[in-house]
Amino acid sequence: MVVLKTAAELTAMRDAGRISAQALLVGGEAVKPGVTTAEIDRKIHKFILSQGAKPSFLGYGGFPGSACISVNDEVIHGIPGSRVIREGDIVSIDTGAKVDGFNGDNACTYAVGKIDLEAQRLLDVTKAALYKGIEQAVAGNRIGDIGYAVQSYCEDAGFSVVREFVGHGTGRELHEDPEVPNYGHQGRGPRLVPGMTIAIEPMICQYDCKITQAKDGWTVKTKDGGLAAHFEHSNAILKDHTEIMTRFWDDPDFDPETFCLK
Repeated sequence: MVVLKTAAELTAMRDAGRISAQALLVGGEAVKPGVTTAEIDRKIHKFILSQGAKPSFLGYGGFPGSACISVNDEVIHGIPGSRVIREGDIVSIDTGAKVDGFNGDNACTYAVGKIDLEAQRLLDVTKAALYKGIEQAVAGNRIGDIGYAVQSYCEDAGFSVVREFVGHGTGRELHEDPEVPNYGHQGRGPRLVPGMTIAIEPMICQYDCKITQAKDGWTVKTKDGGLAAHFEHSNAILKDHTEIMTRFWDDPDFDPETFCLK
């Protein structure tokens, strides 16, 4: 069942989105050669708590970290640990913060120093596909319009779209209805109406979209070893526009030094 949010609930979700986005910035600033994924996770955890929020991911379904940190061929759900980040890696960080009972959820893939041109193109296309999807996330459109926009843009660029994992509604629960696939057909699926809050999150593979799950029970990797990228925003469907509630990690007017708009 899709849960529509009231004005007051959207206010709480904006706070959750802001803190989740700021936590993502903290994680991105920590991505450097020689750092472990556990060190990045600790910084994110400390920041979320400092804001009076709770890490949405910690303990969710038994997940042991405050952020999912996935490197190179890892698509999503990477468990923070002893892995050392190296020059040329790409690192996907997914963070969530819970405030007053509501969740924020967002993700970004970071380049570690100089990466090869194809890896950079994968990042650029995946990020652009996120905004192609958001452009279609307006009242009156359907979920399939979002998926079609993401899929067509990425496949036209020669990349592939993960099918087994999708975007989702979000609110009091981290994952709510409806599912928001990164593939689909225009004019199909549930209609978007004011009050819906959805996380759009392209998960795009360099080569084939087949995936496999690691022995840890969480980390999802590409089956062929190709790179994967992941970008995500939480969005509120309003009557006359769509609001990106986690926009702060990618806002040119946002100062990551002070976590304030300039």
